[in-house]
Amino acid sequence: MAKYTELELPDDPKLTHNITYFARALRKAGLPIGPGRVIDAIRAVEAAGFTDKRDFYWTLHACFVNRPEHRVIFSQIFRLYWRDPRYMEHMMAMMLPAIRGVQEDKAAQPAEKRAAQALLDGQLPDIPEEDETEEETLIEVDASMTVSTEERLKTLDFEQMSAEEVAEAKRMLARLSLPVKPIPSRRTQASLQGKRIDWRRTMRGAMRRGGELHEIALKSPKPRWPNLVVLCDISGSMSQYSRMVLHFLHAVANEKGAGWAKVHAFTFGTRLTNITRHLATRDVDQALRTAGAEAQDWEGGTRIGDCIHSFNRDWSRRVMGQGAVVLLITDGLDRGDAPALSKEMERLHLSARRLIWLNPLLRWDGFAPKAQGIMAMLPHVDTFRAGHSIATLEELAAAISRTDDTGEKDRLMAMMRAG
Repeated sequence: MAKYTELELPDDPKLTHNITYFARALRKAGLPIGPGRVIDAIRAVEAAGFTDKRDFYWTLHACFVNRPEHRVIFSQIFRLYWRDPRYMEHMMAMMLPAIRGVQEDKAAQPAEKRAAQALLDGQLPDIPEEDETEEETLIEVDASMTVSTEERLKTLDFEQMSAEEVAEAKRMLARLSLPVKPIPSRRTQASLQGKRIDWRRTMRGAMRRGGELHEIALKSPKPRWPNLVVLCDISGSMSQYSRMVLHFLHAVANEKGAGWAKVHAFTFGTRLTNITRHLATRDVDQALRTAGAEAQDWEGGTRIGDCIHSFNRDWSRRVMGQGAVVLLITDGLDRGDAPALSKEMERLHLSARRLIWLNPLLRWDGFAPKAQGIMAMLPHVDTFRAGHSIATLEELAAAISRTDDTGEKDRLMAMMRAG
């Protein structure tokens, strides 16, 4: 039986010390817990008592949890920390896929791995190495010109990543942003450094002083931020790319001060699903889990034309106000009616301020617009870009506010006209 590293719990059985260590684990997992809350928790347990485990759980829950998305994390860490041995074995098996055991008995729930990492704090048991009868040949490699792991991951295709690389890529995507410039507006606001005179405010100020003009009020255009509308293909050929892009969109939707008025997200395969409210959940694991449960056509077929028709009919007027920017993420491989798809794409393009298409097939050097779906969609987008790696998403962030950016559209449209 595999031996697991012991948790660093205090030997002194004082309950106050255990609650303090428990609060540290919660803070490592992302909960905003300071010394004040720890003191409140200790006092609450003293007042409520701890003879019943359920009462003890809810007492600490009331002190440490103040957001819905933190409930799952608190629950997992509570079960791990307050000595559920079977659960700890499951967590260790989940973090080390090479060790089998109870891992297969129960599927991992949201925030479980984060809870185990917060408690173990990077302490993992050593995996026994296989005995080697042959002597190893030492090979010296000059790595002075190799790029860092992070730089390599940026250019690596999402489909070619290992499980460890996917986890690191998700952490990198969480740090990306998608800034946008404000839209020019006719509305104005008071400004000390404005270039236009606010005659109404100037005259009101003069009337308060008996008609004497003491100062001139100025105004400047009021910035107006656009909406971001994302249509993400989750069919079988796009499943791995969709998961990574949704991690990126979760970070964009929850980033304060990025510039977007609202972020609306939809998934489509054989039907259209609105997952906007799920991405609003702070915890990314819980957000994508609930979004996946809502979108029941994950890894199914593709009906791009029908889904865009549903969006234009049911959602366009609701979410496309204020000069929305539409981000379409699909490979364009649709076997439906090409003229109908072209008509729906034209309507979507006319409703949007900009329509940007991310297609992972652009990763191939020999890509050509030969599929009927791609030929029907391409004329009705403003920008056509690749979307298969972190680097391509970084390029999107740099180009999304440039109205003159067309990506690969002009080159591919020339290929279509030629023949």
